[in-house]
Amino acid sequence: MDMYLALLLFSFIILLYWVITELFTFFFRLTGLPAEKARFQVISLLTGTGFTTRESEIILSSRQRRRLARITMLFGYVFNVTIVSVFINVIISMKAVQAGHQLLGFLIPLGTAALIFIFMRVPKIHAWGANLLRRLADRFFDRQETFNAVMLIDNIGSESIAQLTLRHIPDEYRGRSLAETRLRAETGILVMLVERPGEKPLPARAETVFEPGDKLTVFGDYGTICRAFHAREHFADD
Repeated sequence: MDMYLALLLFSFIILLYWVITELFTFFFRLTGLPAEKARFQVISLLTGTGFTTRESEIILSSRQRRRLARITMLFGYVFNVTIVSVFINVIISMKAVQAGHQLLGFLIPLGTAALIFIFMRVPKIHAWGANLLRRLADRFFDRQETFNAVMLIDNIGSESIAQLTLRHIPDEYRGRSLAETRLRAETGILVMLVERPGEKPLPARAETVFEPGDKLTVFGDYGTICRAFHAREHFADD
């Protein structure tokens, strides 16, 4: 096998890994992980490198993410073994290939990579794809507007930092100031920042009253946060 064909096979494997990585990244984003953290953990799981950071606690904190991590690891192992054995057989059994066929084999993965690049980088096409994925995510998780949205940002020990998007205000907090809700005293949840549409995030104050559309950055037990605000994990956009 000549150098040209070897580079072609190598490029195809890289392209295939890229597509699979993006696919599993999307699955983890459905559970509420930001794209950057999801992609890093997926690469670690698929390649079996064992590279872990404090962010790996985010995977362990959710039964849904642990189940998805097991599937990712098993898929990565089977895929790696399969792809290696397939290409070894291809190399052993391959005969001389005419230049025209080689060129065609080169253009197919190159064209596929170009289409993926256009999808990911052209703003209008990317926005269309993001909206489509978000609708699929909402249908997949059977999310309803009666639930608020929560995105896990980080874990610190047994506690979590999360961002809540309030589609509606829970009855027990409606029309009451933060001090009156006794969130900190009764649930251990600390509301750190409040961001309203068109405004910059501001520290939460005792007199702060929650409004629909508010984005809250909170700290506390993740399960308690979800229960207190009637929230479900959502598809984390970039």
